[in-house]
Amino acid sequence: MSWVNAVEVYYRVERDHGRAEADTVLAGMRKALALDLPGTSLMLETARLKSAMPIALADCFAIATARSHGLTLLTGDPEILDREVPCPVEDLRPSGRTLSVQAGARQRRRHRDQ
Repeated sequence: MSWVNAVEVYYRVERDHGRAEADTVLAGMRKALALDLPGTSLMLETARLKSAMPIALADCFAIATARSHGLTLLTGDPEILDREVPCPVEDLRPSGRTLSVQAGARQRRRHRDQ
């Protein structure tokens, strides 16, 4: 997980539940996850993704980080799930399922053709 995305989680938790809860959540993330501080190459890949896709910059960091580590991106964000991205994606929504880039594209084409 990118530190950019960890900061996004932190500010949302602080806004909704207060600083103490945000600190607790961040401490838990730091124990459970390898938080990646983006370097120049990851930031450039993120910028290229952002230039190609009309999605949030933090979403582009998540995609680029997953791709750079060869990992599946875990998300419930429809902005990511409803488009082709250059890494495997697992849908965390209740009815979700794992999709690869190719499988997701095929599924979207079938849905459009119906």
